[in-house]
Amino acid sequence: MTRRKIVWITGTVLLVGGGVLWWRSSRAPEGPSGAREVLVTRGDIELSVLTTGDVRPRNRLEIKPPIPGRAEEILVREGDVVRKGQILAWMSSTERAALLDAARAKGSAELARWEDLYKPTPLVAPLTGSIIARNMEPGQTVSGSDAVLVMSDRLILKAQVDETDMAQVRLGQEVGIVLDAFPGERLTGVVEHIAFEAKTVSNVTIYEVDVLPVRVPPFMRSGMTANLTFRVEKKTDVLLLPAAAVKTSDGVSSVALPSAKGKSETQSVLTGISNGKQVEILSELAEGDRVLVTDGLPAAAAKAKTSPLSPMMRRPRRAR
Repeated sequence: MTRRKIVWITGTVLLVGGGVLWWRSSRAPEGPSGAREVLVTRGDIELSVLTTGDVRPRNRLEIKPPIPGRAEEILVREGDVVRKGQILAWMSSTERAALLDAARAKGSAELARWEDLYKPTPLVAPLTGSIIARNMEPGQTVSGSDAVLVMSDRLILKAQVDETDMAQVRLGQEVGIVLDAFPGERLTGVVEHIAFEAKTVSNVTIYEVDVLPVRVPPFMRSGMTANLTFRVEKKTDVLLLPAAAVKTSDGVSSVALPSAKGKSETQSVLTGISNGKQVEILSELAEGDRVLVTDGLPAAAAKAKTSPLSPMMRRPRRAR
């Protein structure tokens, strides 16, 4: 057998083999126009509203001294929980501070006599809550306008909710809370108050919503930012499909079903809630049914397969 004949036979075998491989691959079960198949499954789905917020005192109260003078003794620190009427500090008026300084120069007996005659003024907690700021130290001179202590009755989260989501927010609604500073901690709260007046932030109309944590952990601080999830509705053990598998037109939802002829058939379905990733299926489909998904691409945009035997894939013959 001549060398030219061997080369010709080898080339023919390669071309035929390549054609067979292409034919087999072109018949892979991808569905029409490159669509892939997904199954109707059972699972849980939750509809929620996502937004951000920050930690604030529900009632923030600045405590100012009843008289100008000097702080003699401070009985609380930041983070302490105090009761209404509890003494927080002892203050000396400007006159008492001057008298005590003069008596101190004359000796301890003279100082004790004046301390007994001229009692200090107590600084009292106006409400039950926590000390969130302490702005004075013993011996410091303060005026009647200085906020020497700051109290909060309880920390809450102030959320900003877009007006388009307000129909899904209600009093007493459960809210998931994740602080940016502690992403591994999952907290829960409830909607305590919804503002009656809107605000405009970056040309967006929003409403402020107060969320009361069920439990205030010791690491929560005023000013922290958080991600909040308002839980609107949750369903368990329902039929689900990826959102990309369900098309809606003129208020009618439908899916594409694979047919025996390698094409697709349109099937109208009744849908329930959707979270943007999954859709609840209420009728016309059963668990395990196959549905076609094109991931949002039109069928015409699917990439066409090209045969290795087509003219554009053949190498040009060399001139003899």
